Amino acid sequence: MKEKKLGLMSLILMIFTSVYGFNNIPRSYYLMGYAAIPWFVIAGILFFIPFAFMVAEFGSAFRNETGGMYSWMCKSVGPKYAFIGTFMWYTSYVLWMVNVSSGIWVPVSNVIFGKDTTATWSLFGSHFLSGSRLLGIMAVIFFIVITYFDSKGIDKISTVTSVGGTAVLTINIMVVIGSIIMIIARGGQLQQPFAGFESLKTPLNAAYQGSPIAILSFIVYALFAYGGIEAVGGLVDKTENPKKNFPKGIVIAALVIVVGYATLIMLVGSFTNYKQILGNDEITLGNVSYVIMSNFAAEIGKAFGATPATQLALAHGFARVYACIMLLALMGAMFTLVYSPLKQIIDGTPKELWPGKMGETAEGGMPKNAMWIQCTIVSVMILLISFGGDTMQQFFLILTAMVNVGMTVPYMFISFAFPKFKKMKDVDRSFVVFKSQASANIWGYVVTLTLLFANAFAIIQPALDGDVKTTFWSLSGPVIFGFAAWVIYTRYEKRILAQGDGVSGSSEEVSEEPVAQTE
Repeated sequence: MKEKKLGLMSLILMIFTSVYGFNNIPRSYYLMGYAAIPWFVIAGILFFIPFAFMVAEFGSAFRNETGGMYSWMCKSVGPKYAFIGTFMWYTSYVLWMVNVSSGIWVPVSNVIFGKDTTATWSLFGSHFLSGSRLLGIMAVIFFIVITYFDSKGIDKISTVTSVGGTAVLTINIMVVIGSIIMIIARGGQLQQPFAGFESLKTPLNAAYQGSPIAILSFIVYALFAYGGIEAVGGLVDKTENPKKNFPKGIVIAALVIVVGYATLIMLVGSFTNYKQILGNDEITLGNVSYVIMSNFAAEIGKAFGATPATQLALAHGFARVYACIMLLALMGAMFTLVYSPLKQIIDGTPKELWPGKMGETAEGGMPKNAMWIQCTIVSVMILLISFGGDTMQQFFLILTAMVNVGMTVPYMFISFAFPKFKKMKDVDRSFVVFKSQASANIWGYVVTLTLLFANAFAIIQPALDGDVKTTFWSLSGPVIFGFAAWVIYTRYEKRILAQGDGVSGSSEEVSEEPVAQTE
């Protein structure tokens, strides 16, 4: 039976759902206000569009390979480079697990109380076991439970992801329609006044004002907002008339996503006065989305003449609904991602590459030993961060910074490999965007340098402001896990050499069984 191809609109929708994330909007508004908008445009031009074209060329040329980014880098550069890059891609999910396990209690609190009360939680009234420390302990217990059920092969709960995803799309539509209604009801006035170029240039967040490095560090948030585009690499040959439709689809999807982010950030300002709503120490990167969405419901009530009591009831009610939606989405993603990236990187590489029994898979295909090692690493990281003596605001800042850096660094491996890929002979180049080696070199290095400088600014900026701890944790993920990958592969190379097969033999063995890419 002939495979049905994707039309232009279906392709655009698939790219959109792979990349766009609603949670990036309230967080960006909290960090920069309207000044976040230009950086989303810059990140789109210097990273999103050219990188999407790169992975499209990779995906088309290696369409018969099942290994995604591992296969691309292995064939273009070499197996060791590919393994380190792919291992760092996997460990970005480890950092994500640390973040979500700790942050999931914010939506739980909103579901129960209608607002975030996690800063006041304590165990048996103990000051020591309160705030971020208590969340850390609860996060470890939560992650152990998730790992236990996943190790048994119970992954059906991940179906709640689709429910949460559909509901989040509904939230986007509600915000757009509701904001427009409020703007009309207020005679075109915005709660946060927009002063044209001045508003786009000057951050509303005092921490970013007068600090060029702090402003430049924000670009890593914009880059993170475009994460997931590596998933489009396998769609080239599933698209009708790919030479025409695929580049058109990427450009249209990119414009929709950039305009979508910019528009929603503007609309958040239409109902959120920065100083009144976000100008206190109780707001964190963990709870800002719920605060803004609560305010959205209250402002809707206010626009229609509701009493203050009704506005408060609407705020708490909508916070519960939004928190329930996010809880479903996060739970579904957690149940899937605890085993999926790990399973695929282990299944796709030689068993001998992994220390001890880490490379073994149990009945049912689950890498149980590796999952419990992963659980230990995640738990230790959670406890080290949560018992670091930070405020809740600092706690969530560290977690977010770690994930942003950890998830964007692996993209550098792909973009840096692209010029080498263009030099390869005997490769099927039925789909080409970068027509010459010079254009491939220029854009490969532009994207790599954009990622490098954005992450460098994001890592350095907290230390310049006296926050050495956030810098340490932001840098620790890529450094520790990159070094671990190098050690694992070097150990494997030495073992192959000792057996008399040589390094070239190990390259063939690894490249024959590439890692499958998780979308």
